[in-house]
Amino acid sequence: MRGTVLIVDDEPEILTALRDLLEDEFDVWSAVSPIAALEILADEPSISVIVSDQRMPEMTGDVFLSKARGISDAQTILLTGYADLGAVVNAVNHGRISAYMQKPWEPSLLISMVGNAHEQCQLRRSLAEERALLHGLMDGSQDALSFKDAAGRFVRLNRVKAEALGLAPEAALRRREADLSDLVDGEQLAAVETDTLATGRPSEHLEERGSGLSPRYLQVTRVPIPGADGTPRYLAVLEHDVTDRRMMENRLHQAEKMQALGTMAGGVAHDFNNLLTAILGSLELAVRRNDGDARLQRLLENATMAAERGTALTQRLLTFSRQRDLALRSVAANEVIGEMQDLILRSIGPGIVVNQDMAQDLWLAHVDPDQLELALLNLCINARDAMEQQEGGSLTLVTRNLAVVEDDEVDLAAGHYVSVAVRDTGPGIPPEVLARVFEPFFTTKPVGKGTGLGLSMVYGLAQQAGGLARVHCPKGGGTTVEIILPRAPEASA
Repeated sequence: MRGTVLIVDDEPEILTALRDLLEDEFDVWSAVSPIAALEILADEPSISVIVSDQRMPEMTGDVFLSKARGISDAQTILLTGYADLGAVVNAVNHGRISAYMQKPWEPSLLISMVGNAHEQCQLRRSLAEERALLHGLMDGSQDALSFKDAAGRFVRLNRVKAEALGLAPEAALRRREADLSDLVDGEQLAAVETDTLATGRPSEHLEERGSGLSPRYLQVTRVPIPGADGTPRYLAVLEHDVTDRRMMENRLHQAEKMQALGTMAGGVAHDFNNLLTAILGSLELAVRRNDGDARLQRLLENATMAAERGTALTQRLLTFSRQRDLALRSVAANEVIGEMQDLILRSIGPGIVVNQDMAQDLWLAHVDPDQLELALLNLCINARDAMEQQEGGSLTLVTRNLAVVEDDEVDLAAGHYVSVAVRDTGPGIPPEVLARVFEPFFTTKPVGKGTGLGLSMVYGLAQQAGGLARVHCPKGGGTTVEIILPRAPEASA
């Protein structure tokens, strides 16, 4: 690529001689006035070398080059016909000239000097461009981006990566990531980075950072960067947070599993319900034909109660599997809770304080009121059982209005909802159990203490009503089971 040179001299003959000398190898601009030369520099950013005379009437060469430095990053060469050492010193200090030459010049030496100056300018501009691109990439990237040396120490990192470490970027330089964060396994990280450098090929891994209820998932790409000898000496590390995508995949997998379980449970419950109908009918006929045998009467009554409990279980299964039609209508959830207050107190017994935190302007919910009562009673009994080992606690019934905007809730469409929740102060639910709490027949209670269908029925009720059921277990203990129900249409209020 040909360089572009600007020649400045107040003598036209000198300009002509310099143009003739340089124009075979360079694109040449010329000016007899330093002021005109400054205007050319402002309009022609491609100029890479300025060759200027020292003694000019409008301003001296060292002053002109100092002004030119504020406009252009071109390399500068000073020509002087006198041994003016002070002018050269000023030009070096203020104009930051790269070279100077006395008149008359030696042609081949001047051409070489201009060529070297052009190469230096191009190199400096290339470095500045690469530096600007790198800074733009690192500062503008929403992903964590860093560079490490062969020992795993940070050479450079962007703001996102530094914030993940809880430090300023400068504070992390020359330090290893494992020394700055408890979320990474130092030995495993060193092994992966060493292997990537050894192979010389980029690597990509899905890595989990943190644990418990809120882990982060990162798609980490490591690219080896060779040093001056061609051997990989550095690593560029790009970390893309895919936690949201991973959580959505988990939700989809859970939804598919629950749908499959619901289909299976619904089919079994439907057939089993038919069998129970026949059993109950036969028992009723047997009771009528009993000739007064008291012992046989007790046996028949016990069998009838057991069959009726089985019928109740099948109804829960049918609700979970959406194979039972709900009588959906407008329901004031606060009134339902108020009417259930005595029943709840009798069901959970003494030792547990029951509180209410209910919105006064609560919207009407679109739900089957009988099933909502059953769901709330189940949740209160579950909360009681969770607090039994700690000999007491508190249970709070919470209602609130919930307005969901687009993309605000992953599992809920935009709209208005009514939230009804039961919150306890028990020990909470471990993460490995939390993922399975809505599965039918899954229970952590001892044999004979639970069917594993209470939360399944709650899940089915919310889903069939067009809402959602979910469980919150904050750090420090306690569990909140929330039923989110659609707001009832105004016309049906």
